[in-house]
Amino acid sequence: MKRKPAERSSQEFEAFVTETADPLFRSGYLMTANVAETEDLLQETFLRVARHWNRVRSMEYPLAYARRILINLALDGAASRDRRGQELRNPDEAAQVVDQGSLCRLSGIDDQAEFKWALTALPPRQRAVLILRYWDDLSEREVAEILRCPIGTVKSTTSRGVTELRSLLGRGENVIPISSHTKSDEEEASC
Repeated sequence: MKRKPAERSSQEFEAFVTETADPLFRSGYLMTANVAETEDLLQETFLRVARHWNRVRSMEYPLAYARRILINLALDGAASRDRRGQELRNPDEAAQVVDQGSLCRLSGIDDQAEFKWALTALPPRQRAVLILRYWDDLSEREVAEILRCPIGTVKSTTSRGVTELRSLLGRGENVIPISSHTKSDEEEASC
């Protein structure tokens, strides 16, 4: 028995969601540092992809399209998330002042927690560039396409983000767990 085109399209979309949910969730979580907000971003991303699924499914890289939506949603909502977080803080907590050095040393108990803290302290655009470059392992060109900016902007934002991470973590050494297969555009061109 032949499947109807709408049924096949629906099954393809379900397969796409199953295949891409984990990597998109990871990127979203690194952007927001909040599971509930990440789930909301992911849901909105998949809703937007679903609206255009007939076009998206024929794309060479539908994950790149979904990733662009997710990152843009995260960047667009960063200011409201920051504002909402400040509004919801307990007034008694706001009265307590903790210097950054103490906070960093306390976070040093767990390097992963310390790194997540430092990553969330970065401006949203720097965070997005670092996540896309080093965790999603995208080339400078691919990041530039997703963020719709020049490659030079990706390079300079990456450099500033790494410098800021080093400062926040109080380290001079490499602070990003760069895999041996992170691509630069020069390496891609030589392939």
